[in-house]
Amino acid sequence: MFDAMGAAGSADDINAMEIHHWYTKFMKECPSGQLCLHEFKHVLDLHGLTPEANSYVEQVFHTFDMNKDGFIDFLEFIAAINLVIRGKIDQKLKWYFKLYDADGNGCIDKKELLSIFTAIQSINGHTNMSAEEFTDMIFQKIDVNNDGELTLEEFINGVESDEALMELITKSFDLSNVLKVIQTGRRHSV
Repeated sequence: MFDAMGAAGSADDINAMEIHHWYTKFMKECPSGQLCLHEFKHVLDLHGLTPEANSYVEQVFHTFDMNKDGFIDFLEFIAAINLVIRGKIDQKLKWYFKLYDADGNGCIDKKELLSIFTAIQSINGHTNMSAEEFTDMIFQKIDVNNDGELTLEEFINGVESDEALMELITKSFDLSNVLKVIQTGRRHSV
C-alpha cells in the first residue's frame, strides 16, 4: 500500500510514540477516521483559494488518497507524513512526479508543471521566478529528448544530477509547513 507514493516499507521509520501522537491529532480532527477533501482543506486552514491553488490542494489530496476512495484514512495519512518527514529523495521525487502528472498519463507536460507551480505560488506567495520561467527552466535542463514531456526517468535523473535544481524543487514543493499546521493544531479564523 505504501508503494503508491514510493515509500514502500518506510512506515517503520516512525516510532510508536510518534504514531500515537499523529493518531491522536488525526482522530481529533477527523473522528470518523476518514478525512474528506473538505476536512483536509479545513485542517490545513486553506480557505478562499484561487482556482489554481484549489486545484493543487485537490491534487495533493488525491495523491495522498492512495486507494482512491475519496478519503485519507490514517494509514494513508501516516504514509504521507513519513514521506514528507523522512522520505528519501528518490521517494520524494517519485511523489512530486505523481503530483505534477495531473492527468496520470505517466509524463509531465509544460501545461501540467505550469499549472502546479502557479498554484503553489498562490499558496506560498513569493518565489524568485515566475511560473513560466520555472517551467521553461525545468524543461530546458531535463527534457533530454526535447519532446515537451518529462518521463519519470528524465525527471528523477535530471533533478538528481543538478544540485541547484534539486534545491529549487525541494524548496518549492516542500510540505513541511502543512505538517506544522497539523502538528500544532493551529488554525486561523476565516
